[in-house]
Amino acid sequence: MIKIGKKIKGVIERDKNIIFTTTRSPYPFVADRFDGYYAYDVEGNKYLDFSTFISIYNFGKEGLELVKHAVKLQAEKLMHSAFQDFYAELPVTAAEKLVSLLPSGFGRVFFSNSGTEANEAALKFSKVFTKRQYSIAFYNAFHGRTMGSLGLTASKSVQREGFGPFNSTIHVPFAYCYRCPFKQEYPSCGLACVDYIKKYPLGKEVSPSEVSAIFIEPIQGEGGYIVPPKDFFKEIRKIASDNGILLVDDEVQAGYMRTGKFLALDNFGVEADIYTMAKALGGGLPIGATITRKSLGDIPSGSHANTFGGNLVSIAAANASLEYMMANESRIRNAVRSNGAYIMKRLNKMEDDYEIVGDVRGIGMMIGIEIVKDKKSKDYGIEEREKILNNSFYNGLLLLPAGVSSIRIIPPLTIKKSSLEAGMDILEDSIRNANK
Repeated sequence: MIKIGKKIKGVIERDKNIIFTTTRSPYPFVADRFDGYYAYDVEGNKYLDFSTFISIYNFGKEGLELVKHAVKLQAEKLMHSAFQDFYAELPVTAAEKLVSLLPSGFGRVFFSNSGTEANEAALKFSKVFTKRQYSIAFYNAFHGRTMGSLGLTASKSVQREGFGPFNSTIHVPFAYCYRCPFKQEYPSCGLACVDYIKKYPLGKEVSPSEVSAIFIEPIQGEGGYIVPPKDFFKEIRKIASDNGILLVDDEVQAGYMRTGKFLALDNFGVEADIYTMAKALGGGLPIGATITRKSLGDIPSGSHANTFGGNLVSIAAANASLEYMMANESRIRNAVRSNGAYIMKRLNKMEDDYEIVGDVRGIGMMIGIEIVKDKKSKDYGIEEREKILNNSFYNGLLLLPAGVSSIRIIPPLTIKKSSLEAGMDILEDSIRNANK
């Protein structure tokens, strides 16, 4: 059982006195170190990590060690090269690696510092490429919190409250089948959510000829780990292609082998026109990337840039992480398949056994559990989720929430089976207690 001492309480008290409120977890975890599988707080408490610090440390101890080594070597040479103003080889090498992992035809890369910046760039680029002003995004989407990407985000109203007006984005329903806004069931619905887009926003609100891009997440992340039916994105791709609209795929949380494929969208048999990445790409250091089809062309000089994009230490980390992934891709893919199947098997059994487990969904090792009051009403189990998160924490398991009442399970992809089993045991005990 985890014990919270004076040092932890002291740090939290100091934090509350000086740091702006963000999205702190409901439990008192004060991070100190991470070894690739276990996290430790400032008092030495040890935790199994099913959060990977928000899907950052995908490759466990071996990958982490390579990243740390690369960072140390680069830091001794040069940390910042003002890459937007001067040339440097390392970012070019990283861009070439990235492009080699994408579908054929991709060939332009912009480096930034985060996922929200990567999406800001995609938003600007899509308008430059198409000379159109509107964008379409989905309810429950999360593309970031800076002003441009916040206009695309529609996960929780608190994220947008007081910050408008936003850019010209039209929001439409996602294929959230567990809570279908049209009160229908898949597949008999015939994808009513897609028909809605065609009939209403594109039929009554804005001409398709004025829409620059449709922004998607292959699996909606902060919105609740929502997985759409496989043919949903094929229909969205068709709408985009038929109307000269660019499809922008936000792979910030879902990408980088989290679903067993480098691009999560590949699970749906669809290609985008622009991809955005961040999080796990830097192996723990801040980096974002926006990658476009080469046929879209370039942007005018000076129309978009930043100071720290292509920072050499972050790029060194990304290079090392990419090299590790490329050298171990088959092993990582097999681990995601095996570990993901084990997690789903355990969770499907919990769904059968516990009234508060409303829905279980995911691909690979990006898995969500939606907690409810009861299966019949599907009322959000917000208090029940908090109990599960807290109980898991005090028994040595780190988890993160998503959506209104969901929990995300995102351990390191290469986690040992014994650790995975131990974590799932803690989670089930916490669900069992909350279910009472």
